[in-house]
Amino acid sequence: GLGDVYKRQPAGGGLPKTPAVDFARFGEIELEPLTRIQKISGPRLQASWVNLPHVTQHDLADITDLEERRNQLKGPAKDRGIRLTPLAFILKACVAALQEFPKVNASLAEDGENLVFKKYVHLGFAADTDQGLVVPVIRDADKKDVYEIAADLAELSALARDGKLKAQHLQGATFTISSLGGIGGTAFTPIVNAPEVAILGVSRSSMQPVWDGESFVPRLMLPLSLSYDHRVIDGAMAVRFTTFLGQALADVDKLLQAIP
Repeated sequence: GLGDVYKRQPAGGGLPKTPAVDFARFGEIELEPLTRIQKISGPRLQASWVNLPHVTQHDLADITDLEERRNQLKGPAKDRGIRLTPLAFILKACVAALQEFPKVNASLAEDGENLVFKKYVHLGFAADTDQGLVVPVIRDADKKDVYEIAADLAELSALARDGKLKAQHLQGATFTISSLGGIGGTAFTPIVNAPEVAILGVSRSSMQPVWDGESFVPRLMLPLSLSYDHRVIDGAMAVRFTTFLGQALADVDKLLQAIP
């Protein structure tokens, strides 16, 4: 009965267990083992969920001009062997936002009393594979132009698909982007990839009527979902971050600037 459920709670404030159920009593079942990736990532996601007070800030970015320019540059980039995807531009805009808000690129120190500010920007991106989700890392994204970021994206995605990522490809990220726009969705609440303090979820862009002061104009709007660790980032900073990110995505010339 209910008493058993309470009895199963461990002493000392551990997590209560969910009830154990014999599913075969209710019909036919089949067992399938978790993938290696699920076995590794599951406990880490749960630890992040339990330890970090999560909040998600949703926002919309106007990428009309960005997509127009990207489509013009896509062909010439392909001739150079580079797939210039929207994600490459989003990563580039994230670099600008992280430089503007260094706390979002930081981590909480082990003692819980200091913030560790990192002088580098390594961007993790969630890659969908047959085995599940992996997060390869683009190192020193702040020192790369959008073409170099696009090349890294393609190379790491291929390694992920082929199951050939090494440990060094998966370590050291300061911020993560999970882009599901290629599949769909309007918004979601990603779980922070601890010890990072924030993660950006990107959903599918859609044409929407936007008021320009005189009339509604069709603009391509990209939904952004920023989940953050509320111990480090407050709501005002989170919405300033997504607002800045939207402005960065609208300033295509700046995104295309070469790195000196």
